[in-house]
Amino acid sequence: MENFILIGIFVGIGALFRRLQVFPSQTAHVLNMFALYVALPAVILIKVPQIQFSHEMILPAVLPWVMLLFSAVLVLWGGRLFQWSKDVIGVLLLVVPIGNTSFMGVPMVTAFFGGKGIPPLIIYDQVGTTLIFAIYGSMVLAIYGHKARINPAKIASRAILFPPTMALLIGLLFRSCSYPKPMLNCLENLSGMLTPLVMTAIGFQFKIRLSPAILQPLGYGLIIKSAVAPLIALLGCRLLGLNSLTANVSIFEAGMPPMVTAGALAMAAGLNPELAAAIVSLGMVLSFLSLPLLYWML
Repeated sequence: MENFILIGIFVGIGALFRRLQVFPSQTAHVLNMFALYVALPAVILIKVPQIQFSHEMILPAVLPWVMLLFSAVLVLWGGRLFQWSKDVIGVLLLVVPIGNTSFMGVPMVTAFFGGKGIPPLIIYDQVGTTLIFAIYGSMVLAIYGHKARINPAKIASRAILFPPTMALLIGLLFRSCSYPKPMLNCLENLSGMLTPLVMTAIGFQFKIRLSPAILQPLGYGLIIKSAVAPLIALLGCRLLGLNSLTANVSIFEAGMPPMVTAGALAMAAGLNPELAAAIVSLGMVLSFLSLPLLYWML
């Protein structure tokens, strides 16, 4: 609970800074980039040696792909039922199945499960979300994008060469080695910056403008991402008799809000920018209610 309160404090600080206009408009972007290139890789480098590659780790590797299939089918069904435009369907196909499993995932999992929840999170994020973003995300952009020039190969390359992914590969390569104490201290200090950076950035950039035209697909997408998908993951795991820490973290990750980068790419491709921005922003806010509720159900 203390960690969750701390998260709320940093979100509030970010919102206050934006309101006071004492920081430049690009502050959130700078904070996110530092978290992406420095703090998150530090977390991964520390936690990778703690991953125990057992049959339990199959679940966090497979579950995000199951959630992808389930969410995409629901989006396509909703698009046909409500006769949404190609742009709307494209946005939902991109942002609903792909969760913010690292930036939001690490602070939230740490707050509710502690450091022991990070190893399965890394598997879920790297084997699941990152590959889904690279492969599936590129396909959606290539099929539905029309404003910006989207190079699927380039997007896939960037996703695979993300600093967190490279940190995972380096961590696995040197998994049998112990870090020198000065290096370990440095990594611990850098990893401790992740929650303040990410949550302050979220508070700073939160801004929602809603028009009546996007309310229906916005609500539909958020219900799938925040409620239906994690509940299906929870039901499926319990029916299979899976009730371990790894299973619970995987279910928790399935309830993460839409990925910010996926929303940004949807906007860059001209796929209804208003809907893309709204579902990412509102999804983050709702996650502060939906994730504690999901944790209570575990």
